[in-house]
Amino acid sequence: MAFGRWLIVIGIVLVVAGLLLPWLQKSGLGRLPGDFIFERGGTRFYLPLATCVLISAVLSLLFWLFRR
Repeated sequence: MAFGRWLIVIGIVLVVAGLLLPWLQKSGLGRLPGDFIFERGGTRFYLPLATCVLISAVLSLLFWLFRR
């Protein structure tokens, strides 16, 4: 039963993230210093290192606050 609830929660989080994505892109998230773009020929590789660290820190803080 708990596994099914987690799947529902994860699904809701993904839907909310998808709805917020255009707003987050306009705010500059994904174009931070430390986000790397490598281009060679017709290929582009994007490594959002700083964005991942920022999102991880915010989520860790939120989970820590809700656990208390």
